[in-house]
Amino acid sequence: MGQIIKFPENFLWGSATSAYQVEGGIENNDWTEIYPAGRACDQYHLYEKDCELIQELNQNSHRFSLEWSRVEPEEGRFDEKEINHYRDVLQVLKLRGIETMVTLHHFTLPIWLAEKGGFANKKSIFYFSRFAEKVFVEYKDLVDFWITINEPLIYAFWAFPLLKKTSIKRLLLIASSFKVIHNQIASHKKIYEIFHRNSNNAAKVGIAKNNTYFEPFNNKSLLDKIGVEACRFFWNRYFLNRIKNHLDFIGLNYYFHRKVRFPFSTENENKAVSDIGWEIFPEGIYHTLTELQRYQLPIYVTENGLADAEDRLRKDFTRDHLFWIHRAIGEGVDVRGYFYWSFIDNFEWEKGFGPRFGLIAVDYGNMDRKIRPSGYDYAEICKDNGFIFD
Repeated sequence: MGQIIKFPENFLWGSATSAYQVEGGIENNDWTEIYPAGRACDQYHLYEKDCELIQELNQNSHRFSLEWSRVEPEEGRFDEKEINHYRDVLQVLKLRGIETMVTLHHFTLPIWLAEKGGFANKKSIFYFSRFAEKVFVEYKDLVDFWITINEPLIYAFWAFPLLKKTSIKRLLLIASSFKVIHNQIASHKKIYEIFHRNSNNAAKVGIAKNNTYFEPFNNKSLLDKIGVEACRFFWNRYFLNRIKNHLDFIGLNYYFHRKVRFPFSTENENKAVSDIGWEIFPEGIYHTLTELQRYQLPIYVTENGLADAEDRLRKDFTRDHLFWIHRAIGEGVDVRGYFYWSFIDNFEWEKGFGPRFGLIAVDYGNMDRKIRPSGYDYAEICKDNGFIFD
C-alpha cells in the first residue's frame, strides 16, 4: 500500500492563468505588436463557464491577472466597462466559494507605457502604483490575495529584452534590465504600503517569484559550489531580500533545476522532459521551498506545471511535486496552497499555441473545453486534500 499524503486543513487547491494568455481580444499592450494572441481562449466571454469548471474540478481557489491595458487603455483614463468586467469575474468566483488571488502585472504593459520605456522608466513606479490603487479600491472586498508582479527577473531578463528592438546593444539592454528590477522593487514596496494603508493592514500582498533549484555539477568542486551560491543569491534571494519587509506571503513559481559548472554554465541530465524540453525534476521544489523558509512567511506555490499535449506525464508530475511539497511541510515549511499552471491550455508567449499546459484542453477552432484525465485526477486530490502516493 502506498503512502497516505494529507495536507493541512484549509490548504488552498487551485490553478492559475494570466489575462493575455487566455482572455483574447487584447490589442493594445506591448505583446500584441510582436506576438498577437488573437482570441486566445476567449475567456473574456467564457469566464462563467470556466468558473463552473473550476468548481467542477473541486478547486477552492484561483489565480488570474488583470490586464492593465484593458483597465487603463490610455494614460490616466480608466475604462469603467472593463473595471465592471473584472468585478463580474471576481463576483462569480466568490459566489462559488472560490478564494481569489489576483496578479497586477503578468508580463504585459499598455502600449502607452511601453512607449515610455515601461519599467525601465522611473515614472513607471508612479504609473503602476496608480493603477494598483485604482483596482484595489474597486475590488478590495473581492480579492483574498494580491500579487504585485509575476516573475520579476524573468520579465527583466527575458520578456523585456524580447520586446525591445534588436538594434539595441546588448550592454545597454542589460543595463536597462537592471533598471527594470530596481523600479519593480520600488513599485512593489509602494503598492504594499498603499494597500496596507487603505485596508487597516488587512490586505495580503505578495510576489510570484521564479526560483530555481541550483546544485553543483560536481559536488567535489569548490568552484562549482561557489557558482551555486552566486546563482542562489542573485536569482533566488536578491529580489526577495530587497522586499522582505513588504511581504505578507511569498508565491513560488517552480519550473527549473540547474546544475552549475563554475562560473555560470549549466547543464542537466534531462532524464525526463516536457514537450518543450524543460527538465522534470520534482525534488527541486522541496529544495526551493526549504530555501524560502529563511523569510519566515507563508508560502503559496503559485505556478508549477508542464507542457504535455498527450497528457502522459501530467498526473505523475503533479503527484510527484506534491509529494515533495508535503515533505517540506512536514519539516516545518509553511506552505499553504498549490496552484497548478495552468487551468486551461493557453497562448504560451513567444511559443504561441503549440505547448499544452492545461488541466483542460482547448479546441482553438471552436473554443470547446475538455477536462483531461490528469485534470480529473487533480480534482480528486483537491477534494480529498491529499492522495495515496505509490
